[in-house]
Parts: sequence; C-alpha cells; structure tokens
Amino acid sequence: MARQLLILEDISLTFGGAPVLSGADLTVHGNDRICLVGRNGSGKSTLLKIAAGLVEPDSGSRWVHPGTTVRYLPQEPDLSAYDTVLDYIEDGLDETASTHRLEDFLSHLHLSGEADPKTLSGGEARKAALARVLLAEPDILLLDEPTNHLDIATIEWLEMTLRDLKSAIVLISHDRRFLSTLSKATVWLDRGTARRQEKGFADFEAWRDKTLDEEATARHKLDRKIAMEEDWLRYGVTARRKRNQKRLADLHALRAARRNYRGPQGKATLSASEAGQSGKRVMEVTDLSKSYGERPIVRDLSMRVLRGDRLALIGPNGAGKTTLINLLTDQLTPDTGNVKLGTTLEVASLDQKRASLSDQTTLQDALTGGRGDTVSVNGTPRHVVGYMKDFLFTPNQARQPIGKLSGGERGRLMLARALSLPSNLLILDEPTNDLDLETLDLLQEMLAGYAGTVLFVSHDRDFLDRVATSVLVAEGDGRWSEYPGGYSDMLDQRGSAPTPIRPAKPKPVKSKPRPEPKKQAPALSGKEQELLRTLPGQIDGLRVQKEKLEAAMATPGFYEGDREAVEKTSRALQKIVDALDIAEERWLELEIKRESLT
Repeated sequence: MARQLLILEDISLTFGGAPVLSGADLTVHGNDRICLVGRNGSGKSTLLKIAAGLVEPDSGSRWVHPGTTVRYLPQEPDLSAYDTVLDYIEDGLDETASTHRLEDFLSHLHLSGEADPKTLSGGEARKAALARVLLAEPDILLLDEPTNHLDIATIEWLEMTLRDLKSAIVLISHDRRFLSTLSKATVWLDRGTARRQEKGFADFEAWRDKTLDEEATARHKLDRKIAMEEDWLRYGVTARRKRNQKRLADLHALRAARRNYRGPQGKATLSASEAGQSGKRVMEVTDLSKSYGERPIVRDLSMRVLRGDRLALIGPNGAGKTTLINLLTDQLTPDTGNVKLGTTLEVASLDQKRASLSDQTTLQDALTGGRGDTVSVNGTPRHVVGYMKDFLFTPNQARQPIGKLSGGERGRLMLARALSLPSNLLILDEPTNDLDLETLDLLQEMLAGYAGTVLFVSHDRDFLDRVATSVLVAEGDGRWSEYPGGYSDMLDQRGSAPTPIRPAKPKPVKSKPRPEPKKQAPALSGKEQELLRTLPGQIDGLRVQKEKLEAAMATPGFYEGDREAVEKTSRALQKIVDALDIAEERWLELEIKRESLT
C-alpha cells in the first residue's frame, strides 16, 4: 500500500447545536481516490476544510506527511482579490508549472486569462478554480462539488483529466456518474462519524442500506433487552444483593445507550400538487427562431410535446437553454415562428438561480405566500410546519430567513414551494443543484409518478437517464435536435456527445507571449455600433426596474397580499433578471471586440 499522506483522527466539531462531527477519522494514501458522501448537513464540506487546514476542530488531530502538497477546491471560489483570471490561476502555481499546459487548460475550459474576475459567471469562476488546483499537480487534491455549474462537455473533460492525474483525490459530489467513474474507496459521513469501505461509489448504496438494516436490528434487540431487564427489576425474585446491584447498573447503561442514540436522518417526502388533466397536446412549436444581435439562440425549431412527456434540454453553458424554456412557455416573444400551448395548462416552475424570493423572506412566508400558517397541497390545507418536515426542515426554521439557508436547504425549499402549487406542467431549471443523493432519488421517483408533463434542464447524466423520455440537444448556431430516451440513448443515436458552443481562444499567458502578431478583428457592423451605444441605457433601466421590484418584495406585509399578485411580481422579477444577464453579456462581448480594434 502507498504511504500515508494525511491522517485526521477523532475529529469533533460543534456549531452551537448537535455535533457536526464526533470522532470522525480520515486517512489518505498516495494512490487514493476517495468519494466523501453523506446527507446535506452531515459535515462533508467541514471535514474537507479540516483536511485542508482551513478549519480547526474542537478536538482531534491532523497530521500531514512532511513535504506533502495539498490543494483545496471550495464550493464558491473567491477571485475578488485578483485583476485577471490569469493572475488568480498563477498565484496557485509554483515556478515549475508548464506554460503550455496552462494554455491548454484555458483552451479546454473556454476561459480568457485576461478576463476580469468580476465579470465571470458561477461556471466560469468554477473553471478558473479548477485550473488553479489541477495545474498545481498536488500530492492531495480536495474537491468540493467540482461539477457545480459545469456543462456536460466540461464535466466529461474533467473526468478524463482527473483519471490521468497522479494526485490522491478526496471528492464530494452529488453527480452519481462522476463519483462512480472516479472513486475507488468511499467514506460515508453519518451522524458525525465516518465509515470507510474500500470500494467505489457504485457499491455505496447497497453498503449503506445493509448497514442501516443491521443498525435497526441491533436497536430492536436493545429495546427488547431493556424491556426484559425492566420486567426483572419489577417482578424478579431477589437473589444476592451484589448480583442485583450489578444487573441494575447494566440496565442503567442500556437506558443511557438508548437515550444517547442518534438515529439516521429521515427521508424527505416529495409529492407534487397536481391540477386537472391538461389537453393531450401540451405545446406545438412551429419554425421557432430567436436571436440576440448576431447570436442565434434557436433557429427554425419545430416540435411537439404531449401530455406525460419528460423533455430535457441539454447543451453547454451559454447555449440558451433557459431562454428556450421561456420561449416554449410563452414567457418570451420569438423573432419568428410560434408556440401554441395546450388547453387547461397549470404551470409550476423552479428557476436555477433560486432568486425569485428575497433573502429576508422567512421559510414560512415563502411556502404560504405570507398568508397565515397553512399551505394547500393537492387541495388539502396543511400546517406549514408539517409540510416543512416533509422536506427535512425543523419547526425552529419556520421563521428563519432564506438567506441563512445552505445551498442544499435552499434547493429543498424551492422544490417544496414549486411542488405545493397545483400543476400539470412542471418547469425545472437545474433541479438537482445542491441536493443530496437521497433527495435526488426521491425527486426521480416523484417525477416518474407525476401525471403531468415535465420540461427540465440538467447537466446530471444519471438524472437525465432516469427521468427523460426525450432530450433536446443544442447542436450549435441556434440548431436544436430531439432524441428519444435519456442521455445515454442520445449518445448511442448521435454517435458522440455535443461539442461546446463557440469555444474561446485563450489569450497568451504572461510568461509566453504569442509569437505571431494578433490578426486584426473585423470592424463593428452598424448594428453592433448601435447596440454598443444603446445597451448601457437598457442595462441601467433594467437595473432600476430590478431594484424597484426587489424593494417592493422586501416591504413588510408584501406576502400577505393577493397570492396571484405576489406570483406575478416574482415572475416579473425573474424576467428582468434574465433580460439583464443577456444584455450585460452582449455589451461585454461588443466592448471586448471594440477594444481589440483600438
């Protein structure tokens, strides 16, 4: 066996309430490929930060073999202290790092080294952070949700890169296929402790279920033994006093064991409030086209969606998946063509940015619309606290602001909110973000039993295979093609995965200037010049509208008003946020092009 590089022993940590970690161990050897799994809130990210030396535990020890290099990828990389992406990446490398490999990484990740970190999307910031830790080629690589915000093409490139890397890897991810491909050992964090199995994630769920079954059997035996001893205490014939005192002490120990027992966290209960049946034809799309400037989002798309379909949209970041959903649901007007929606449609949606509610809104108000303490589910009123428990929230969290929630908790809340609305058409934009594996299982089961139609966006290949009845794939230049089945079925029919759209050409790194002079970019067209002149005003106007709506939603009593008005305002805010993103991205492209001409 390879030498031990890092040892965490008897790690304990408490954040104000129940212990997050209590006696957890982790050992990393030179050739390890470990996946770290557990429910949301089980302490996975905390243990990884302790391994990285970023968090000090309450007790326990951390040992790192002398000379061992460790690199850590956080869930939310912070690039704010750097002027360019290149500065951020190079700050994590030593002098021996290969300039050629740096250029290669920037090309594969479609990043510009000279980009301002303040302009990056979540996916681009994640790519820059990946380049920083991967290029360092450390002895130990600690990765916390590395696939978040990445499209499928980048995820598959990352898989290939990590397979070839010589570093030991400890990995947290909710992507089943990613975990199964890379892991050779599994560490399961459960109720503060860590269990290890020298098998990859593919064998985890069978091991977990067997362990929990054995634990339930042992708990049942403990209860039976306590009952027998209590019966002896009440009715048994008195024997020698010393022997009786020993037996009484054993009974007290058994009771203490039962009292201190922490059972496994319960499962969420997911069910959608279903409206009446929609018409058989949910949407008819004819010659649909939409562009922003010279950038085509969709071109001449014709398709039909029928009741019961589960249609998934697949494509690289920036392909226009969210825009296409807005077109298909009549939230956005196309340039040409039309979408004819079916009869008696009731739509419920989950947006990928989880931004339709203010951070100051409480969980209770988010679920009830600010009206009382009940929520209607399938036409039946339920107390909001009981409904919250279905999604693993505690009663104490009812008055907690949304801004205090973790990513996984916010994801569960938005699911709870969307599923409480009567619907026969569910629109889910990245529903798997931040959900733990058990909740993902339940979401898949719920969607399989949902009587209506589902339109969703996801980069999770396993989720796509389990849920989708057909996939709509971005082929580039505004072209979309539909394939029956899930992601794997699409690969079989297509012969390959979709390639990234509009691959970026990285700018030269500081240490290796481009040997040939840069070609002059084509001049701005008249239409582009007009956009460059008018877009700043449009952006300012959208920002003002956004601020007004956010201020209105933050006023006391807003959610106590008419529910339809609340939902209308939330939808209006989301439209403005989407339009602002598109306008800012277009202005930035034009400004970069203009600067290249000067």
